[in-house]
Amino acid sequence: MSARSEPVLSPVAVKIVISGGFGVGKTTFVGAISEIEPLVTEAELTERSVGIDDTTAVRGKTTTTVALDFGRITLDDELLLYLFGTPGQDRFAFLWDDLVDGALGAIVLLDTRRLEDCFAAVDYFEDHDIPFLVGVNAFDHTRRFALDEVRDALGIDPRVPVIECDARRRDSVKGVLMALTEEVLTRRLARASAGSAW
Repeated sequence: MSARSEPVLSPVAVKIVISGGFGVGKTTFVGAISEIEPLVTEAELTERSVGIDDTTAVRGKTTTTVALDFGRITLDDELLLYLFGTPGQDRFAFLWDDLVDGALGAIVLLDTRRLEDCFAAVDYFEDHDIPFLVGVNAFDHTRRFALDEVRDALGIDPRVPVIECDARRRDSVKGVLMALTEEVLTRRLARASAGSAW
């Protein structure tokens, strides 16, 4: 008589959105952690973008995301994350609703030299009641701000996590994803205990 084997359960797949302004490191963030070759829709910056795309703080930038970035990471045996990076410019905002549809949560990356560039993303996730956190990307040769200063400048709810990260480093990116997962679970538990539907 053969022993009955336990069923093998597939990990739960969830969608996470990586957002923020132009040139804040969204493509780099996805590429640093994805276990598959990330799908990127980068296009060369041309003369047509002069006066539209401000490259002052990112002078070496020669490309921009025009649709999305996509990557995948298995967080553990039970959780598979699909990462969708949004384009950073306002002119691609019409793509957001489709990219964000069904997302469990979001990460808003920011560059402290250009805080105002992430206001649209913060407003979007607040307006759509999507759990998010703010990742302060560590750019070289930039002034470091206290996280409370960043929070105050953004005017966000005190419960929204604001954490430092380096979009180039896999371990740092993984830490941000884990923090977002904890934020989503915390919000779900709070709503469940308050008796409201998720």
